[in-house]
Amino acid sequence: MTPDVYIDFPVDENSAPDLAILREYAQKRGKRGKRYSFEDVLLVSEVVSISSARKDYADCTAKYGRYGIPVYLIVDPYAQEVVVHTQPNGTGYITAHTHPYGTGRLPVPLVDGRVFTLDLDELPRPEPGPAEPGVAR
Repeated sequence: MTPDVYIDFPVDENSAPDLAILREYAQKRGKRGKRYSFEDVLLVSEVVSISSARKDYADCTAKYGRYGIPVYLIVDPYAQEVVVHTQPNGTGYITAHTHPYGTGRLPVPLVDGRVFTLDLDELPRPEPGPAEPGVAR
């Protein structure tokens, strides 16, 4: 499990998701050996912020699905839910399951046989304050 890892994708800009789980044998490649290949990624997760909501839900879902990332998690502190995307295809993902915060542990199977467990009781929540424009609460 690697936070803020740089990943090379063909054609698209490189990405630095909030969290990535890589194959055990993954090695840095790319420019000066500082980036991993998208082919080594088993799971990517983004945490929604006010400025990234559209990108995380639309752009990243399409991009990660297009390149065959097996699991894409969107952690949304404003909606207080996690969306698990699986079964990537050329335009995004075939399946998406939403899990509300506060419902215990969520096991997420990885294609290499490991299981990533996300504790839905311990996820970030926005600071109390006025409602943010364009973000559901």
